[in-house]
Amino acid sequence: MVDLFLNQVLVENNSDQDKLNTEREIIGILENRILLLFFAAAECEKCQKFLPTLNDFFKKLKDPAYIEYPKLLALVYISLDQSEEQQERVLKELNKRILFLAFEDPYRKELQSIFQVKDIPAVVALRPDGSVLSPNAVQDISRLGTTCFRNWQESAELVERTFMLNEEFDDPNLRSATDPVRRLKYKTVDDKRKKSWWKLWEGGKDTHDEEEKDETWNVTTNENKGLQ
Repeated sequence: MVDLFLNQVLVENNSDQDKLNTEREIIGILENRILLLFFAAAECEKCQKFLPTLNDFFKKLKDPAYIEYPKLLALVYISLDQSEEQQERVLKELNKRILFLAFEDPYRKELQSIFQVKDIPAVVALRPDGSVLSPNAVQDISRLGTTCFRNWQESAELVERTFMLNEEFDDPNLRSATDPVRRLKYKTVDDKRKKSWWKLWEGGKDTHDEEEKDETWNVTTNENKGLQ
């Protein structure tokens, strides 16, 4: 699925409209995710009616205000608008976390052809390997809401790791927001265990030393008796 956008330029729907055009950036934002390609246009009445539903669906799966661990999901708007102004109208209504292709990018039409999109709105759902989960998930999203994502997740055998060991993160930037709290918690527990173990070891060591001293005293006493 990542291959679909390698050597392409994806744009973030934020105020700066940051461009993602390096292989590392594309892989970082799309790898191991279910990808939704949203084909629509501002002049399409059905598209306008579906936008709030799609926004709500995406928000509940990605927005930290609604969910503790954002799901492994990416949404790309593929504009079929007739002008850049029309595309901007749709983008203003879409969630700021989605991605899109620039209006002048001819790859928009190529994707429409690849996935044989004839009617809009259309949401093509793709597995991480690029295979199609649903050629048009509009009805599923409208009818099932976030439940359909769980169905896709199971079908794609997508494994979410919401808790990873610290040593698995060489890059601190990749750790979760709660990582410092977890580290402090487990460090405290480990320290307590180490202290308890150390006390037991010291206690055992002292007892062992006393036993050695007693044995040495007994051997010396016996030897002295023998000499007498």
